[in-house]
Amino acid sequence: MKKVIFKGSGVAIITPMNSDGSINYNKLEELIEFQIQNNTDSIIICGTTGESAALTEEEHNNLIKFTVEKVNKRIPVIAGTGSNNTQKALEHSLNAQEVGVDGLLIVTPYYNKTSQSGLIKHYNYIADNVDTPIILYNVPSRTGLNIKPETYKELSKHPNIVATKEASGDLSSIAKIVSICGNDLLIYSGNDDQTVPIMSVGGIGVISVFANICPKISHDLTERFLNGDVRGSSNLQIKYLKLMNALFSDVNPIPIKEALNLLGYNCGNCRMPLYKMSDENIENLKLILKEYKLL
Repeated sequence: MKKVIFKGSGVAIITPMNSDGSINYNKLEELIEFQIQNNTDSIIICGTTGESAALTEEEHNNLIKFTVEKVNKRIPVIAGTGSNNTQKALEHSLNAQEVGVDGLLIVTPYYNKTSQSGLIKHYNYIADNVDTPIILYNVPSRTGLNIKPETYKELSKHPNIVATKEASGDLSSIAKIVSICGNDLLIYSGNDDQTVPIMSVGGIGVISVFANICPKISHDLTERFLNGDVRGSSNLQIKYLKLMNALFSDVNPIPIKEALNLLGYNCGNCRMPLYKMSDENIENLKLILKEYKLL
């Protein structure tokens, strides 16, 4: 079996902003402590939810270094280091490795995309040149590119490619990935609403947006499943499904940042081109947060 970076619930943590649009590092430290105190199993920094596409190179590197230092080995830190430029993805990965991350989350190339053969070349090139374990990230709704099960099989042969975050939404394909890769590739759900279904076919956890506001519940949901309490895990999945879906009522991370602001965390706005939710959607989100007694 490949190295397990974490099992359970990893939070795809947001990047809090000041009123002038700069990164609010004091608030990020507060959020990191909130996550650790509530049993989050890993922190994923500079992912989609962290607005990595809107960060400068300097901000990207500083956020990763800051997070590694503040977490201080209490739980694993995974850095988003993907790019549609292979050399840039490697540079991001080496920078993250240098400051001591426990894993690298590398999204498939987007916009220019590539072929399945190109994916194999892209990922193996990066994996050959880093020592830190890699989690692939498959999110075709954003990238326009899907990793096929047979491609996963080839990538899983590399000792440094240990897992994937699967956000394709295709449970049949995910089951096939498990079937042909076995223990050579670990799987995390990339969609909160599919955590239990994906774990039921062999997944070991979730990289979660929902965990930004409900870290303990997300942890408990995965822990129950891993401990054999499938019914208890399923009950939590069903109970919180409406809230999970509400956090995707607009483009991620707009709703989760709005939810944190409504809960008093004052995390600021998303950077352009992301824009605030409509008043109607904000009111709906408020109602759902109240329904779950969070607000």
